[in-house]
Amino acid sequence: MTLSELETELQRAQERQRKAMKALPGKHKGGEEEEFKAACDAVLGAERALAAAKGEQYAVEIAFPVSWDTGAPMPHLLKSDDRTFLIFYLRNIDPHWDGTYVYVRDPSSPDIQKLGVVEFEHCVCTKMGTPNDEVFHGHPLHGNGFVGYRALVVENSNWLKELEAINAVHSNYKPDGWRKLKHYIFPFHDSTFECVARDFKVETRDTTLPKLLIEVCHRFAE
Repeated sequence: MTLSELETELQRAQERQRKAMKALPGKHKGGEEEEFKAACDAVLGAERALAAAKGEQYAVEIAFPVSWDTGAPMPHLLKSDDRTFLIFYLRNIDPHWDGTYVYVRDPSSPDIQKLGVVEFEHCVCTKMGTPNDEVFHGHPLHGNGFVGYRALVVENSNWLKELEAINAVHSNYKPDGWRKLKHYIFPFHDSTFECVARDFKVETRDTTLPKLLIEVCHRFAE
């Protein structure tokens, strides 16, 4: 498709999304939520196709084995020169929840919780903080496939290019090694985590956050 055709495709997807959004508050006939989700996915797909055609950076969802809690994942980053771990609360659907109350999570609680641990392989750089979900639309990749609460990888990453350019001055610089690195994004509720790493592995634990933090800290001495 030409750039003009891709831009038209994006405009159509955006119009579909607007119509689907307007249908959500009204009296439902059935399928409104499914159509809205499909419309949002169509916009993301059109954004990514257009950005790829322009040679711009864009975010793509990756297959990720777990889902973090959207309301209070409370991510914790533990990092040394050699190892990088990201810990967060997993999504736990209560079948008895009726929507009339809010569950407040206490990280010091002795209650067993479902937690995720991601270890990044050969992680060369990390950043964690803003934006939160109230300003996701201010992220540089908004409009180029960025979506909250999902694990993403960035194609044609500007940040990865900047890091490689810095390290290219080294006498032992090897371009092939940088080709293996990826720019990952984890947009949480109150913060966003990003890193450049070769790969990652995920494990889940049923434990308390304090116990898991201590356990992971011990791994740095292994």
